Amino acid sequence: MTDEDSRYEAVRSRDARFDGAFFFAVETTGIYCRPSCPAVTAKRAHVRFFPTAAAAQGAGFRACRRCRPDAVPGSAEWNVRADAVGRAMRLIADGVVDREGVAGLAARLGYSARQVQRQLTAELGAGPVALARAQRAHTARVLLQTTGLPVTEVAWAAGFASVRQFNDTVRAVYATTPTGLRATAPRRGGPRPGTPTAGVPLRLAHRGPYQARLVFDLLEREAVPGVEVMTGTPGARTYRRTLRLPYGTGIAAVEERPHTGTGARPGGWLDARVHLTDLRDLTTAVQRLRRLFDLDADPYAVDERLGADARLAPLVAARPGLRSPGAADPDEVAVRALVGRDTAAELVRRYGKRLDAPCGGLTHLFPESAVLAGAEPDGTLGALTAALADGAVRLGPGADRDAAQDALAAVPGLDDRTVAEIRTRALGDPDVAPPCLDAPDSWRPWRSYALNHLRAAGELE
Repeated sequence: MTDEDSRYEAVRSRDARFDGAFFFAVETTGIYCRPSCPAVTAKRAHVRFFPTAAAAQGAGFRACRRCRPDAVPGSAEWNVRADAVGRAMRLIADGVVDREGVAGLAARLGYSARQVQRQLTAELGAGPVALARAQRAHTARVLLQTTGLPVTEVAWAAGFASVRQFNDTVRAVYATTPTGLRATAPRRGGPRPGTPTAGVPLRLAHRGPYQARLVFDLLEREAVPGVEVMTGTPGARTYRRTLRLPYGTGIAAVEERPHTGTGARPGGWLDARVHLTDLRDLTTAVQRLRRLFDLDADPYAVDERLGADARLAPLVAARPGLRSPGAADPDEVAVRALVGRDTAAELVRRYGKRLDAPCGGLTHLFPESAVLAGAEPDGTLGALTAALADGAVRLGPGADRDAAQDALAAVPGLDDRTVAEIRTRALGDPDVAPPCLDAPDSWRPWRSYALNHLRAAGELE
């Protein structure tokens, strides 16, 4: 939605479809909200609209304590867009600004820091520092309200450079102190964990219906022993996997929620718990899970476009909210797309790094590309892992998708079908069709989702 009157109508109707797509603020209260906020709608003259939470915060508004606008799914626009702004948003979500600063973000994008600042501010109303600050504030709230960690440790774990900066940000965004914010947390029974080893409980929000069963079916079929484990019965499964993260390692567990696929709810969440050796990795771990489970997608836009196609219409009606899963580790997905599940399991057994504390079948991290390139230098696997290790092929969240595809196509022995799978899963491209399929332009920009509908219906292998 670009027209402000249309946005106001979405706010008046409390339309959850637009949560995360934009935010609105009320000048008379100084508060900003998500479109579905249940509070009484303010008069149009008192309402302002912002493309991001960071822009609302930069204009002096604080987050609503009732609708928690910082907990909405991310905008689906950043998954679709391949331009510099879209790539920048994916990198900021992955924590690059916290780890490498604006200079590091700009270097990854191939622009100057001034150009990145100008482009983001012009389009989103906030620069990279403000966008990263808003993300840190959200991470801090999660840690304050779900763990018993000392406030000082929460500040460092959320990525703040100082306790003073942390306190000032929490006051500006939530209009309370960190201690006061912790006191507002809902009590769910039992003591809050006080150490990273106890894990951080999370609700990974999504918009619209979510076909959880099909996502968990796929992850169960693909699970590589030692790195991934699926337990439980369909409808009540738990997917667990190891994570290699910038500061340490992690184990994530995500639970299947059967009712998320009914289409009866305007949105929902997946329950998760993340165990980290270093809590500074929380933001990155969460974003990688969100990409793996495709939680920032806009199922309404996807289903509207694909549902207009005669071939796909009955499939969309049968499976509203079907997702296109991505990757927790893009390089890992590229290797697995090439060698398959059984060979990937053997690579893990031979070259994967063993966890210091194995847990319930999770014993290893998937081997790094540099390790595989040195251990298995021959053939297509050696060529691919060498290209990943030396940066000739870049598959991270800020990668240029077309450049990555060209680089993959140059890897000896890598066929077009495998390249298409890597682009879909590792790069999270929503609009990929394999070379063997005639995918009409009417399916664009959601051809990846169209293929998943055909696979789910048994019409495509």
